[in-house]
Amino acid sequence: MTRCLIITAHPLPRSLTARLAATVESEARAQGWQVTRRDLYPQDFDPCLTAEERAGYYATPPNTLAEDKQDLTTADVLILVFPTWWFGFPAIMKGWFDRVWAPGTAFDHSPGYGPMLPRLDVLQEVLAVTTMGAPAWVDWLVLRQPLKRTLRFAIVKPCAPKARLTWRAFHSAEAMDEPRILQAEATLTADIRRLKRRLTCPD
Repeated sequence: MTRCLIITAHPLPRSLTARLAATVESEARAQGWQVTRRDLYPQDFDPCLTAEERAGYYATPPNTLAEDKQDLTTADVLILVFPTWWFGFPAIMKGWFDRVWAPGTAFDHSPGYGPMLPRLDVLQEVLAVTTMGAPAWVDWLVLRQPLKRTLRFAIVKPCAPKARLTWRAFHSAEAMDEPRILQAEATLTADIRRLKRRLTCPD
C-alpha cells in the first residue's frame, strides 16, 4: 500500500493552508493510500535542534523524534502544505527539516565530508503546496523562486534523488476569492491523481 506523509505548518486552523491540506488529505485517502498527517502547530512540534542532536550530527545521532523519522523513511509520497513567509519556510517547518531530516535518517555523511549519501530510497513523490502573499512575477522574475530551488536542490535531491518534486505555489493568496480557491483545490486533486499514476508501488 502507498504510504503518504502529510506535513502542515500554519497556526490558524481555519487558514487557507488548512483548507488546502484538507483537500490533499481527502484526495490521498480517496486513492486508497495509507495517510499519516502531522500538523506541526497543534502537536507543539519543537523546531529547535537540541544540543544532543547537534553533538551527534557527525557522531552517533540520538534516538530523538523516532516516530517522525520512521514516518519519513517509510513514505512513498510526501506532501508539504505551508505558507511562504519572507520567501522561506515557516520556522516550525524549517525546524522539522533540521531535526527529522537528520544524519542516519535522511542521509549519511560521505568519507571526507563530500556529497551527502542519500537514505530516502522509498520516497518517490514530493508535492509542495504553498501560499504566498507576493504576486507571481516577484517570485519568478525578481527572486527566481528561492524556496522551490532550496527544496529541490538542497533538500530533496541530496536525500531522495529518485523522488520527483511537484511545486504548487498559489500567489497573491490574501486576495484569493472562492472561485480561485475552488480552482486551486481542483488543481491539487489533479496533482494527487497524477502522482498515483506515476507511482511504482502497488496499492
